[in-house]
Amino acid sequence: MITPFQALACPLDGEPLQRDGAAWRCTAGHSFDIARQGYTNLLPVQHKRSRDPGDSKEMVAARHRFLDPGTEPCPPGPYQPLAAAVSRALLAGLAPGAAASCLDAGCGEGYYLRQLAAAAGERHPLALLGLDISKWAVMAAAKQDKRANWVVGSNAGLPVQTGTLDRVLCMFGFPVHAEFARVLQPGGELLLVDAGPDHLRELREIIYPALKPERPANPRAPDGFAALPAETVRYRLELAGAAQIADLLAMTPHLYRASAAGRARAAALDALTVTVDVRLARFRRITASTAATSAGTCAEAPTRASESR
Repeated sequence: MITPFQALACPLDGEPLQRDGAAWRCTAGHSFDIARQGYTNLLPVQHKRSRDPGDSKEMVAARHRFLDPGTEPCPPGPYQPLAAAVSRALLAGLAPGAAASCLDAGCGEGYYLRQLAAAAGERHPLALLGLDISKWAVMAAAKQDKRANWVVGSNAGLPVQTGTLDRVLCMFGFPVHAEFARVLQPGGELLLVDAGPDHLRELREIIYPALKPERPANPRAPDGFAALPAETVRYRLELAGAAQIADLLAMTPHLYRASAAGRARAAALDALTVTVDVRLARFRRITASTAATSAGTCAEAPTRASESR
């Protein structure tokens, strides 16, 4: 069951926003119109680093075609096993029937929030907020699903009231841990989803002359958080047809990082098997007193804490 998301904050002064007809307003008089597609732009022009930040219209369209084929009868999307794991992680620990709120920070065209809404069903009343810096992504998300609240915004300054969220999801995005800590209530959880060392390795080996050494996973929990058990989702994915391969490449940063020769090699493929290798890292928001207790415990057994990660 999806319920209205009511914890928006003014991006100019941080005051709570209230819905007033076709706009959101704060007590200082700042007003933000709701577009006809159903989303709200809460990214002030002075906070933009470029004229049209985030994913392009073409990248958003490619992502939608790849993730949600939409044919009849509708087969599971290529990333359905990943979406299912993300939904399970976000719903874990929520009491059936208890209301909860979740932000997808970098929601893209809304695929993972739609999957979460389906997984929650009637057991978990959820208030959902999808945020992305790309207006094209948010517009596409709002067109497909009216249940969530969709906003254009930045992770660097979330337009969300302090201490109001139960869950924050950041998928392949740009996490701003201090902001995530600010908007989560104590005990709330952060789910960071990042590519593992073998994610799309077969495609990367084709488009790049050599692969860069993998960066080690961050072993430490961000400030204000305690680590929970992590999970890896790994499976083989058969890509059939040049169009599907092209869409996968177009929805990733690899399209722009690869050379023209690398892109040409990918374009010549009509089939490819790739590895999906994704890490789901979970963290619980803790208070200062809890952090001090946890620090004392870790100081007594640093090796065991490290090994458990």
